[in-house]
Amino acid sequence: MRYPKQLLFNFVMSLAISSISLGAFAQGHGKHGKDSDKDDDERKGHGQTSIMWINHLDLVAGDPSVVTSFNAVNSGVGGGLSGLIIMSTTTGDTANGGGNKVVEKGLQVPPGFSITGVRVCYELSNARSFIDQIRLSQLQDPPSTALVLLDDVTHQVNPGPVCVNSAQTTVNPALGEVRLDLRVNFGDTSDKIVVRAVGLHLARNDD
Repeated sequence: MRYPKQLLFNFVMSLAISSISLGAFAQGHGKHGKDSDKDDDERKGHGQTSIMWINHLDLVAGDPSVVTSFNAVNSGVGGGLSGLIIMSTTTGDTANGGGNKVVEKGLQVPPGFSITGVRVCYELSNARSFIDQIRLSQLQDPPSTALVLLDDVTHQVNPGPVCVNSAQTTVNPALGEVRLDLRVNFGDTSDKIVVRAVGLHLARNDD
């Protein structure tokens, strides 16, 4: 049986259009699946930690035996890169009159985030003088006490330069102001500890 030319032409064109439509649908469907996977990955990463670097130059001495300084030209340790220079007029890690020999700073954290750890980058002039405690404490209500929520007593004796992470914790700054203490231990009063950077590991709070 012979088909009219016009009918045959229409049949061939219909097949071609159907093929193009199916191809476009398949491409669109695949693209949608890819975007959904990406969205899933973003949602999975929603609660993962990120790091926020803070101003380590704001760390203040906890007692008169601790001396802090800054030299933008040369820190005097290692290659000389600048940082907060910490020295002490006495040896050991106990402050004049008792208590910890520290440098300390109040922390500012974006609303909706908790602190899960601390990252400290430093260099030592001599391993006999080092950071021997990383501590986070939270002011209570009434503001007469502070609760210690991180107390990492790992001795950071690597001469460096090196960056280290503290033990993990969970501190919600919405419940009270948070303070960071770095306790220092000096084997000789001529030694220097240079803090090059301090960061906070943050995780978004569950809504």
